[in-house]
Amino acid sequence: MVNVPSSIWVDEDGVIVRPTELCAIARSEWADVQPPEDASDKIKEMWAMVRGLPRVDADRYVAAMRDWVAKGAASEFAMTPSEVVAASSTRRTETSAAAAHFDLGQHLHRTGFAADARVHFKEAHRLQPENWTYKRNAWELATPGAQGPSEFYESNWSDEVRAIGAENYYAPPAF
Repeated sequence: MVNVPSSIWVDEDGVIVRPTELCAIARSEWADVQPPEDASDKIKEMWAMVRGLPRVDADRYVAAMRDWVAKGAASEFAMTPSEVVAASSTRRTETSAAAAHFDLGQHLHRTGFAADARVHFKEAHRLQPENWTYKRNAWELATPGAQGPSEFYESNWSDEVRAIGAENYYAPPAF
């Protein structure tokens, strides 16, 4: 499906000057891709939703990064440590537990224990329902190329994106 890259900016002294955020260094082709003529209505709907996802302005992102490289801390795009902390999300106990369940689920799936992995993927979904990475990976492992639905998960990509609106899938960088 859609792979959304993220970045973090770290200066030469190892200081974070921008927290993790979406990034793009080239224009995404996904907005232009059309499903095959013989695709099912479900697949056509999924492609329409993908085309409706927010786009990160690659030219603006690259220009901001170049400005920071050229000007360092004087760049309008570099944040102070307190600004980085303020812009960063807090990590709740549930978020940490969800990460642990997701990692364990991946390990179990890779080592041939798919049924055991699903228990941990479901728990990661429950603990951090807003985490699309956990959901997409679990759906893809259950139904490759389809992002759900499946006998293993109650939700799927299409239904969840339709519920929140493609435009709310993720927030672009704040600059």
